[in-house]
Amino acid sequence: MAYSKRVQFLKRRLRVRNKLRAVNAGRVRLTVHRSNKNISVQLIDDVAGRTLASASTLEKDLGVVGKNTIEAAQKIGAAIAERAKKAGIEEAYFDRGGFLFHGRVKAVADAAREAGLKI
Repeated sequence: MAYSKRVQFLKRRLRVRNKLRAVNAGRVRLTVHRSNKNISVQLIDDVAGRTLASASTLEKDLGVVGKNTIEAAQKIGAAIAERAKKAGIEEAYFDRGGFLFHGRVKAVADAAREAGLKI
């Protein structure tokens, strides 16, 4: 049976998330959502069910030019690491969702690591 791309994406997202939860219990989750136009990240505390910090290319104050670029993803990664430090978060685990770990998704993770967030 052939699944649609959307169903394959959702199955992959759940598979990745469940494996990460089993290994990283109690840590904060850094989740990424990438669309065709924008990219957004959130730091989520799964125990409390709250979003602790977020960053997106939709925010005007980040000054992201060219929202669909690697440079924009790097700015978002640096911004989320800075906001994590303000929230008192030193480490998180990276949840790529159903997205492959390359391009803009990888750029977010690398920029967050360089800015001091332990992933």
